[in-house]
Amino acid sequence: MDDQPQYVIVVGASAGGLKALQELVVQIQEGTEAAIFVVLHLSKRGIGELLTYRLQQHTQLPCQVAADGMPIRKGHVYVAPPDHHLIVKQGIIRIVNGAAENRWRPSIDVMFRSAAVAYGERAIGIILTGMLDDGTAGMLAISRCGGTCIVQDPNEAEYPDMPLSVVTNMEVDYCVPLTQIGFVLYNVMKTKEIKGIPIPPDLRKEAEIAEKVVTKIEDTTQLGTQSTYVCPDCGGVLSELKDDGFSRYRCHTGHVFTEGDLLTLKTEEIESTLWVALRIMEEKRNLLAKLAEEEIRKGLNIIAIEHRRRADELGVHISKIKEVIFRSATDDE
Repeated sequence: MDDQPQYVIVVGASAGGLKALQELVVQIQEGTEAAIFVVLHLSKRGIGELLTYRLQQHTQLPCQVAADGMPIRKGHVYVAPPDHHLIVKQGIIRIVNGAAENRWRPSIDVMFRSAAVAYGERAIGIILTGMLDDGTAGMLAISRCGGTCIVQDPNEAEYPDMPLSVVTNMEVDYCVPLTQIGFVLYNVMKTKEIKGIPIPPDLRKEAEIAEKVVTKIEDTTQLGTQSTYVCPDCGGVLSELKDDGFSRYRCHTGHVFTEGDLLTLKTEEIESTLWVALRIMEEKRNLLAKLAEEEIRKGLNIIAIEHRRRADELGVHISKIKEVIFRSATDDE
């Protein structure tokens, strides 16, 4: 009997996602013509087995942690393993240890994009509760390939950032409460008309980059325009990619950031640099003060006065840096 799926359902969730995923799998009936793939952002260790166990308690569909080379079968639920990307190919799963996207591995965007390229109009993306914006670029890829985009209503999501980012940056096919997603899935797979929409070449290239892990600078410059920013993770030059106005930044080693993620990382980089500068300046001030005390004991008062003056000046600068650091921390709350 043919166990190849007619559709693939890719699901992304983050904060609050464990409960939401349990509620979702309850709604997917046995005998479904789809294979289901899940990325949940929680921990780099152990979440795969835990999530599989928790989901299996709520569904008769077989649930398992995805492995490299595993064949795709309809009616099965595949969970991304910790600290690895899950890539959906035609009939087979690839698990790779590539660069993080949006600071996550596994990344929702990587999985969604691969499903869009592999299954085109038969890919169905679902974004559930979560923070930040991983999943928006992946959902745009599904839309461009003619797939179906479903978002949990942000008004009921425990953490609305991820679904809200999707509906803010694109038109989705369905924005519904979690309890209605199962009905939507059944209706889509029963009534969807396949039109033969071609896969955009740039999405094929990005999916290839994620799968092969290693790439060349020319590959990223073909996908976008060189920006003035450098990658916070490896220091490489970032190219700006635009998906219907939604900007992302990719370096040639594979790291990818949305504008929001890049802003967050640059803020953290500034704060880290300021803390280092603060430590060095305090060490220098303490050393100058110590020298001044020793010079006073030796009767070298003129030299001691100069060292004390420089220590006091550094004290002023230290106070200003502390003010900047603490103000930045308050603004981010």
